[in-house]
Amino acid sequence: MNWDKLLSTKRTGQENVKEVKHDRTQFQRDYDRLIFSSPFRRLQDKTQVFPLPGSVFVHNRLTHSLEVASVGRSLGNNIAQKLLEAKLGKPELVNEIGAVVAAACLAHDLGNPPFGHSGEEAIGHYFKNGAGKAFQDKLTPAQWSDFTRFEGNANALRILTHAFKGRRDGGFAMTYTTVASILKYPYASNLGLKKFGYFQSELAMFKYIADELGLKKIDEKKGIYARHPLVYLVEAADDICYQVMDIEDAHKLKLLSYEETYALLTGFFDPEKEKHEFVKIADVFTQVSDLNERIAFLRAKVIGKLVNRCTDIFWKNHAIILEGQFSKGLIDHLEGIENDAMEACKKIAFKRIYKHPSVVEIEIAGFRILGTLLEEFVKAVIDPDDFFSKMLLPFIPEQFKVEKEAALVDKIQSVLDFVSGMTDVYAHDLYKKISGLGI
Repeated sequence: MNWDKLLSTKRTGQENVKEVKHDRTQFQRDYDRLIFSSPFRRLQDKTQVFPLPGSVFVHNRLTHSLEVASVGRSLGNNIAQKLLEAKLGKPELVNEIGAVVAAACLAHDLGNPPFGHSGEEAIGHYFKNGAGKAFQDKLTPAQWSDFTRFEGNANALRILTHAFKGRRDGGFAMTYTTVASILKYPYASNLGLKKFGYFQSELAMFKYIADELGLKKIDEKKGIYARHPLVYLVEAADDICYQVMDIEDAHKLKLLSYEETYALLTGFFDPEKEKHEFVKIADVFTQVSDLNERIAFLRAKVIGKLVNRCTDIFWKNHAIILEGQFSKGLIDHLEGIENDAMEACKKIAFKRIYKHPSVVEIEIAGFRILGTLLEEFVKAVIDPDDFFSKMLLPFIPEQFKVEKEAALVDKIQSVLDFVSGMTDVYAHDLYKKISGLGI
């Protein structure tokens, strides 16, 4: 792969539209377009890890995405500088890599349904073990795989590129490069791999973008492509933020003590080789007595160090990445004390955070809520003349409605578009209304 092709300002659905000069660059326009979009705003009421905690602020998917974009911009700017020094790519586009990565970071969670990853499981469960199982023989194997293994990453691509009813061609009409930068899994669902990057409905769009940008074909028969190099930066920004920020949130919610949190975060620094860092920390702590502020300071230092380390890892493996031969994510290539510290954070997060009753309770509730919504609304779109269906169908927004004569796969997909786009609160309220619990 080469940077001259990888960085493109062509837009989905706007290929035949002449590019007009703006005060903002094309990639900055991508960022702004996402910030002002409804799907992005709805992330403010979608679970990141913890349920809405009342008086103590913790992260939702909106604040998480904004922080990921900030870290991603730093990573992108670092790599842009190295590419400019190596005289690779068109300078005017290379200079914008920070904006590309930031925009892709804003979009990376757009496809996630309500109630976190439990929402993805609930959708898959409806088809594998619920009423949706009856559709298996009426869909192609690939379509069935899309539904039973519903994936937020694939749904994000659909949201960005699909022309929903009443909307323009190309969806958000994003640049090819920004869209490609969220494709963590550039292959379909029916290969048996853990995750996937697109639904069958976006197969043509995916292949067109991949070929236009020159993404390397790893396995042409199976349709597996190499990732766009900038995907590694988006993924690293996400990994850095959710690992470190979850630890800070757990401290705020008193799931972790100050002493435990301090030890986890200072674990990223070598007490022998980085004594100067501990001197800085001690100096700041003489001025700051608020424990939350101390942890916030440590969190910032850890993120800064990880950004620099991931930059080094990317650049060290730059040639391998362009060959499509780099395995796993940048964070997975940490070594020594940094790797040990990251593993310690993952271990404590799994044991003390992700399995905490408050987290599990909302996952259980989300599982039941989404299962019920899918069952009722799928029945409604398939049998629109039914009395109860007529009462339910007006709840579906115009952009997701399909004609009575539409194919079964399109009817089911329209309900998935509707349900996966809901906020946690809206899904809960609608569940109560149609179940007769909200009177």
